[in-house]
Amino acid sequence: MKVNGKIISITKSQTLIDFLKDNNYEITKVAVELNGNIIPKSKFKDITIQNCDSLEIVTFVGGG
Repeated sequence: MKVNGKIISITKSQTLIDFLKDNNYEITKVAVELNGNIIPKSKFKDITIQNCDSLEIVTFVGGG
């Protein structure tokens, strides 16, 4: 699986929301593109990811 351009391997089938939580992403502060498609947060729990997938995860940060 490719995540933000880096190849990783997942050992089990899991939902997108579980992957994000397992990798310490704050769900309310990310945008996710899966295989070229932007995934709405409401669908994170319905999408199962696989080793052949490509994810781009953008984290929003505040500043001033």
